[in-house]
Amino acid sequence: MSPAGVEFKKLGEVGTFIRGNGLQKKDFTDSGVGCIHYGQVHTHYGVWTTSTKTFVSPEMAARLRRARTGDLVIATTSEDDEALAKAVAWLGPEEVAISGDAYIFRHELDPKFVAYFFQTDQFQSQKKPHITGTKVRRISGESLATVRIPVPPLAVQQAIGQLLDNFTELEAELEAELEARRTQYEYYRNALLTFGDGGLSKQASKQATSDGQR
Repeated sequence: MSPAGVEFKKLGEVGTFIRGNGLQKKDFTDSGVGCIHYGQVHTHYGVWTTSTKTFVSPEMAARLRRARTGDLVIATTSEDDEALAKAVAWLGPEEVAISGDAYIFRHELDPKFVAYFFQTDQFQSQKKPHITGTKVRRISGESLATVRIPVPPLAVQQAIGQLLDNFTELEAELEAELEARRTQYEYYRNALLTFGDGGLSKQASKQATSDGQR
């Protein structure tokens, strides 16, 4: 138990890790059964998703391991220690096929709560001793199963997941606003500091010409 009374359990006590198999990028099709490649967990997905970027044929999907609604899909290969074991919660209605170098975590917790936990310093510090490899870094399902997670009541897990969703949405809005301001700043910086033949900047020259014609 933690000082606040929340019980901690190993991930292996609240769920099962299932290794993905067989899916390669050459297997992608324009339509069919949704699939998640481990590389897409790093580059395309956030904390959770209800749709996939890519698909495979039903015949191929039948040979692959598949994530169910609420499962986590975890990328267990990376060149970056911090990005290793990045997780996305699958919240779509259908099963999706999973590639090798990824694990499915089938569990009894709130999926958003668990996916956000995988981003915490607490998770990172527990993960580090289990990382193997040199250039390509890996972690196994057996190692992930030893990581301890706080397990508050389900209603609290859901509330935490929703609150963090709200902050994530706000962060995205602030980043978009910051990018717009940065673009605006760069425009005016270039306009005001790009000088014409008369020694005035182009922006100032336009203003001077306009003033002279009045």
